[in-house]
Amino acid sequence: MSIFIDENTKVMVQGITGNQGSFHANLMQQYGTNIVSGVVPGKGGGSVSGVPVFDTVGQAVESTSPDCAVVFVPAAVAADAILEEIACGVSLIVCITEGMPVLDVTRVMQVVNSTNVRLIGPNCPGLISPGRSKVGIMPSQIHLPGPVGVVSRSGTLTYEVVQALTDAGIGQSTCVGIGGDPIIGTSFVETVQMFQEDDETEAIVVIGEIGGEGEEQCADYIGKCVNKPVVGFIAGRSAPAEKRMGHAGAIVSGSTGSAEAKISAFEQVGVSVASIPTDIAKLISEVL
Repeated sequence: MSIFIDENTKVMVQGITGNQGSFHANLMQQYGTNIVSGVVPGKGGGSVSGVPVFDTVGQAVESTSPDCAVVFVPAAVAADAILEEIACGVSLIVCITEGMPVLDVTRVMQVVNSTNVRLIGPNCPGLISPGRSKVGIMPSQIHLPGPVGVVSRSGTLTYEVVQALTDAGIGQSTCVGIGGDPIIGTSFVETVQMFQEDDETEAIVVIGEIGGEGEEQCADYIGKCVNKPVVGFIAGRSAPAEKRMGHAGAIVSGSTGSAEAKISAFEQVGVSVASIPTDIAKLISEVL
């Protein structure tokens, strides 16, 4: 099976009438995602591509009972959008929005951690279970159904690795972009745990980058709890210290977060680490 979403997942799009919201909602629909409602204050009563639009999350939840919400709203109001979804009982929230203030994300995470809600993101490309459902902005045409679970901090690196896997005839069970901000909802460890428990996932790809300790924590978890083959890649080997490289969380500060430390942590628990992203397909083919 897939993790987090499947063909039965009912999706609500927060910000569905905006340029990004309407564009990606249409692509998600074309892929087969079951989009049941959209939310934009002041636009209630309208529709986008046949999807009814409501003024509030509460109205959308009452009328369409979504399992999942995807957030395409400006950074300044993204926290309120997520908190409204939590208050209305949405169990899975995928926040695509980039540039959320750290204090806003901290406030959101305090609420998330006190509930059973799963937040993916912010600043993430979302997730896709190939052939079943897509929530977010991942390009569906590069994906192929199969046995490899992919989790990544980087959207672009995800696409490069998935394209290489697909070109090699290696399909994916679910691909999850957890986001590149310093504070995020779902972690590497949580996602790898889901892949470990998924009967249809036979191998796992972890795509990390400099900054933070998420990859090291993931390596520790893999060493203790994962018996499936895992292949990794760490971006930023040549990044200078104290300089942010792309994502807000991609910065080496002090003695932690370097590419070397992350690669070493993975290799110590038996994870093969590719030197370039496209090598992951070769390494995966050797363990399947």
